[in-house]
Amino acid sequence: MALAKKPVNGMKDILPEEMQIRDYVMNVIKETYRSFGFTPIETPCMENIGNLTNKQGGENEKLIFKVLKRGEKLKLETAENENDVVDFGMRYDLTVPLARFYSNNSNSLPAPFKALQMGNVWRADRPQRGRYRQFMQCDIDILGEPSNLAEIELILATTTTLGRLGFHGFQIRINERRILKAMAAYSGFSEDSYDTVFIILDKMDKIGLEGVAEELEKSGFGKAPIDKYLELFENLKGKADVADGLSYLAEKLGDFLEADVAANLEEIAACVNDTKEAEFDLVFDPALVRGMSYYTGTIFEIAMPEFGGSCGGGGRYDKMIGKFTGNDVPACGFSIGFERIILLLLENGFQVPGQSEKIAYLVEKNYPGEKLSQVIAKAQEERKAGKQVLVARMNKNKKFQKEKLAKEGYGEIKEFFRV
Repeated sequence: MALAKKPVNGMKDILPEEMQIRDYVMNVIKETYRSFGFTPIETPCMENIGNLTNKQGGENEKLIFKVLKRGEKLKLETAENENDVVDFGMRYDLTVPLARFYSNNSNSLPAPFKALQMGNVWRADRPQRGRYRQFMQCDIDILGEPSNLAEIELILATTTTLGRLGFHGFQIRINERRILKAMAAYSGFSEDSYDTVFIILDKMDKIGLEGVAEELEKSGFGKAPIDKYLELFENLKGKADVADGLSYLAEKLGDFLEADVAANLEEIAACVNDTKEAEFDLVFDPALVRGMSYYTGTIFEIAMPEFGGSCGGGGRYDKMIGKFTGNDVPACGFSIGFERIILLLLENGFQVPGQSEKIAYLVEKNYPGEKLSQVIAKAQEERKAGKQVLVARMNKNKKFQKEKLAKEGYGEIKEFFRV
């Protein structure tokens, strides 16, 4: 039976060329984040289904790969619903597992705790450019820090990493969940309708202001609150500077907006702009929502012109850990869209810098054993000197073999024949 060559259910094989780039990017990420004091941790790929379906993951909870109970626990003949046959699920992000991890291990961890996670996650999503059903996530989180120092450090660590990977001219779009709520309240939307309003607002980039107005109307909202709401966004056009946008909203929203919210966001922006290493713009985006319902404060997203969309994001989620322990813990995180970063590097012909010299030794078939030992001994010496040496038998089509090796970066190819 022939094996499938295409990606399996949106999960792809990774060829050597891409793997080299992935390894390089992972090393840059780890080294940079460690320099900011982040500590690597790891959590299992599966979580208790109750943890994954606690209504904090937004739309992602509809995309869980669920795992059947096993052995004696699986009783299909008496099962009445899904909960009777499912007990685990593949993690759809790294934030929910982190909250569970911290809840179990907080007594053994420093305060605040700066966590670095890199690992695969799974979502039963529709595969598309830069999006797969299995993909690598790269998260940094600060747990136990209530002040905006967490947001500042997260933004600087993430943007410094992107800069060191060669990206520039990108944007960090920033907003605040409490600003979203204040704008909705000012416009006349009831609190129980916020989720619906924000889901529609989140489509602004794709459908524009008119599209948002149409969808709000179709959802049953009146013309007066819709017009008042969209007027705010019209007047915020051209106010991408954080201070300008917040100044307008503070004046317009009045008591609907808590005084410290705007001041807090302005302080984050000022500190980041004063100390940033990478070349990027910090932009106020009042339409930024972030789909996860667990966000409670600042939210941010990476926008890259080369990709034409988001390449990562995050925010503050001060209530999630309390779902596990009963006691809220301040928490804030930022995730890089690892797969999308790799895609952009591949599309732009990225070459891994500083690779050691690569040499190939091609040994003719039936090459004498005593001489083969000499060839391998020579390869060992070159390896000790820091070079990559491949020892392989010659193929019948030697020309094609050498062409493939050259494409893989082998600058020197030596041939050994029987004499």
